[in-house]
Amino acid sequence: MCGALSDKFKILGKSLNTSQGKDPQNKVGISVTIQQCKSCSLIFPNPFPIPNDIQDHYGIPPENYWVGNYFNIDNNYFAGGLEWIKKLDGKIEGAKALDIGAGVGHCMKALERGGYDVYGIEPSIPFHERAISKMGINPSILKNVQIEDAEFESDFFDFITFGAVLEHLYDPNLCLKKAMKWLKPGGLMYVEVPSSDWLVNKIINRIYKLKGKDYVGNLSPMHEPFHLYEFGVDSFERNAEKLGYEIADKVFYVGDTYLPKVMDPIIKPYMKRTDKGMQLALMLRKK
Repeated sequence: MCGALSDKFKILGKSLNTSQGKDPQNKVGISVTIQQCKSCSLIFPNPFPIPNDIQDHYGIPPENYWVGNYFNIDNNYFAGGLEWIKKLDGKIEGAKALDIGAGVGHCMKALERGGYDVYGIEPSIPFHERAISKMGINPSILKNVQIEDAEFESDFFDFITFGAVLEHLYDPNLCLKKAMKWLKPGGLMYVEVPSSDWLVNKIINRIYKLKGKDYVGNLSPMHEPFHLYEFGVDSFERNAEKLGYEIADKVFYVGDTYLPKVMDPIIKPYMKRTDKGMQLALMLRKK
């Protein structure tokens, strides 16, 4: 994200290819080193565990990820995002939007209801198929392709979204650079990513350290949900200098703590007050 060399990286610990629990040293598996960039707070595995094929990770039927009403269309989906765009004076009516990592098409439907001329990219074959067969997405506007292989005209879109996607991509700088090329000057890009400053991970890491374990709770590069990165605000501030955009606005979402529920009344308000929630959402504006 910032272009720093490896002498700016520090080792945080190890992460297993399975859920670690309280005593990861007692589990059989493969571990990878987790590092953090001291220049921009980006957290990542080193070396990167790369699958033979993207479908090894994401070629799983959506029904295995979500159950119940997953394929129902929610008229309130991304309503907050649309209001956020209006707040930042982003163009909506008649504008073109691209959803990168469209899944089964929930955000595409929401953007369409909001007045956008919508396009999408979805690399998972099962998710792409369900978006068409169950959600009624027109196959002509949803490409079954990875962003690295996708092509669109320069300065074509008024709005682009990376909702819970960038942490899965092996080169986020390259993907942001490519998407920024497709975005019109003044256009907005929504990015939602795991925060590298999430309080719960810091608590887990401190507990591991006090117990003499060299493991960390950060990332899941070798098991679901296959998160390769955690980002800080400074990850994007430094990247903005390289790619020619600005952070128009940002917000932290608290999310679940995954700690004993008795702790939530204390932990959740603290996370909200100190911007140490699980998810970081940003609106980026192309200069």
